[in-house]
Amino acid sequence: MDVTTEPPSERHLRDELIRRGLRLPQLRLLVALRETGMVSGAAAQVAMTQPAASRLLAELEKTVGATLYERHARGVTLTPAGQALASKARELLHGLDEVQHEIAALATGERGTVRIGSVTGPAVELVLPVIRELRVTYPDIELSVLVDTSDKLGDSLFAGDLDFYIGRIPEGMETRAIALEEIGPEPVSLVARLEHPLSRRDSLTVADCLAYDWVMQPENGLLRRTAEAYLLRNGLRPPERILSTSSLLLTLAIICETNAIAPIARSAADFYASETAFGGRIRRLDVARDMTVVPYSLISLRNVEPSPAVRRVFRLIREKTRHLAPAPDLG
Repeated sequence: MDVTTEPPSERHLRDELIRRGLRLPQLRLLVALRETGMVSGAAAQVAMTQPAASRLLAELEKTVGATLYERHARGVTLTPAGQALASKARELLHGLDEVQHEIAALATGERGTVRIGSVTGPAVELVLPVIRELRVTYPDIELSVLVDTSDKLGDSLFAGDLDFYIGRIPEGMETRAIALEEIGPEPVSLVARLEHPLSRRDSLTVADCLAYDWVMQPENGLLRRTAEAYLLRNGLRPPERILSTSSLLLTLAIICETNAIAPIARSAADFYASETAFGGRIRRLDVARDMTVVPYSLISLRNVEPSPAVRRVFRLIREKTRHLAPAPDLG
């Protein structure tokens, strides 16, 4: 079915000048003619002879069906029709120049869209600094960032919704289809509100924390499994009272308003414990300093050719990983 809503007269006029034989060199010459006021000057500006320029202008007048300029003793003056066409021609040529710059920027990775996925810790420690840097060095690169668990990120990668992600290989992922660059283990910290009763303890232990509610990921979440395994290895039972949520924002809100305790990535804990986030209402408890999640990696699809912008951002993140401070050995 034809759903075109344009009047027949407008459809007939579309590209009319192009169909009549309008060419870009003619437009360049007309713009030069307006700038110089002389056929000879316009011919020199576009690098052609004056006779050739005169023929081209005559062809242009025939194409548009109007007189475009008038000669006088000092040169030429564009007619109203010539002025109108020259103005539009200049806009068109300027637009083509801008498109050329955009294409060049896309080819060099200075422009484009990059879709990143990350688990929480690297999102703060790696992706956030790269975002800050790109806003200054390559502001035309458009970033989108998905922060989620590795299984959700893996699904998004294979669905074509991410260019790469920072996380782990979830169970059941087709490993032959991915490329992986290991970064390192992710330290975990226990956090509580700033004025938590435990803050008055001189010698704090993990066992002391078990007297309070804990906020953790749902069952089988990697961070939850890590915390529970750590407790078991140290002869402790998991917390009796657990509120399960996959939302870091809700976790931090609960921490701020109650005496609950939560295990979160150390880089996120340090960020949210600062004065600039949550008003400094969260603190990192000085316990379980050797708790870490298994190493995370840069993960991408092996047979998908990344765009120049994706390669640029990938390299920037890779460079940031080289400057990460190693987790202290406090075991």
